[in-house]
Amino acid sequence: MAVYQMRKAANPEYPLTVYYAFKQSESEEDDDDDKNVNTVIASTGWETMLEGLIKAGFTITGTLPMRTELSNRTIASGSNALASSIVLVCRPRPENAPSTTRRQFLNELKRELPEALKNLQQGNIAPVDLAQASIGPGMAIFSRYTKVLDADGSPMRIRTALQLINQMLDEFLTEQEGEFDADTRWALTWFEQNQFNEGLYGDAETLSKAKNTSVQGLVNGGILTAKSGKVRLLRRDELPDNWNPATDTRTSDWETTQYLIRTLDQKGETGAATMLSQLGDRGEIARDLAYRLYNICDRKSWTQEAIAYNSLVISWAEISRLAVETKPEPVQRELF
Repeated sequence: MAVYQMRKAANPEYPLTVYYAFKQSESEEDDDDDKNVNTVIASTGWETMLEGLIKAGFTITGTLPMRTELSNRTIASGSNALASSIVLVCRPRPENAPSTTRRQFLNELKRELPEALKNLQQGNIAPVDLAQASIGPGMAIFSRYTKVLDADGSPMRIRTALQLINQMLDEFLTEQEGEFDADTRWALTWFEQNQFNEGLYGDAETLSKAKNTSVQGLVNGGILTAKSGKVRLLRRDELPDNWNPATDTRTSDWETTQYLIRTLDQKGETGAATMLSQLGDRGEIARDLAYRLYNICDRKSWTQEAIAYNSLVISWAEISRLAVETKPEPVQRELF
């Protein structure tokens, strides 16, 4: 009832903000008819809040994470602690808003959500918050209609809409792999299967052919060790200390990202900024790779490894700022 009163009092010229502090997610077996989703990642409280606002006549235009939790609670092992609190941004939905079909909803998600996700990444939103933040632009599409009708004519559930938004986020991050070099695409697939553990040389060779690279090339590139019929991605603490991106003839996005994380951990943002300034244009893609790697670690429950990639993105704005300051000025020639 309170939400309906809020809708009556809301001024269409101004957004309404609602503070959200439910548990971030729960995993359950999927009882939905959508066979493309095997596991529901949702929160009952989250769904109830969204459903109440939409039924009352609001359009959800944003879900904004706010850094209000302790940093050591960002990712809690074995728990669903909030990474941050969430503010929902709403506006009154026009009284004459139409309904739409599932097909049209999916088409609009595919057309509009990728650009919104790219903007979130450009804004350096933490990977741990990306899934929550992506709900905003996704639900903005869903809630602009009075209802979204499934193939059987029944209204689509909030839970199904959230699943489809999550699917689109996964597709977006996967499609970004096309921007990475061949060695990095190989490393991503191998990492998802084995992390930093050993695997069979034959499997690595087969994968390398599919990714247009080679095991020996990966070894030469400084990201892989291969011996006794086994291969393994090098851990960050195994990377050479004297690495110089200016003289490295085979620098991959994977290698760049791992060195930046290690330098950030050992020398802080100033040290990472010095390295970023040396990398030039090649450094920027490390942030996109960190989002993808966090997504993999989150699904695999590799908590400590996930923290590393999340930390790089959180620090990226300051690292980039310091990198500009430390970049050497071009030499000016005297005219006389």
